[in-house]
Amino acid sequence: MPQVSFLINGRPYEVACGDGEENHLRDLADYVDQTVQKLVASVGQAGDARLLVMACLTIADDLSEALQKLDDPESGAAAQDTGAEQDAAGTLENYAERLEKIAVRLEAT
Repeated sequence: MPQVSFLINGRPYEVACGDGEENHLRDLADYVDQTVQKLVASVGQAGDARLLVMACLTIADDLSEALQKLDDPESGAAAQDTGAEQDAAGTLENYAERLEKIAVRLEAT
């Protein structure tokens, strides 16, 4: 299983992923880091664990808004029953759980 290394808020992390998912995971990590950097600009260095939780909530809010837009019959872009929403929610939940575990480890150090 491949290991992907990346930085979030200047700290190195290494996460395992499936074969062929390395670039996607790096893109996700970049998105998380950009979200954290916006929070740092707004609230300052509030601690890694707190920043990661805030970033998770911000990303979850972004996903929630995107899903609402897909389901909004007014927009004419009602989501098809393909399970895409469930896949996206499951992926976000998976990453949130991973970030929570990282945050717990960071709090312990």
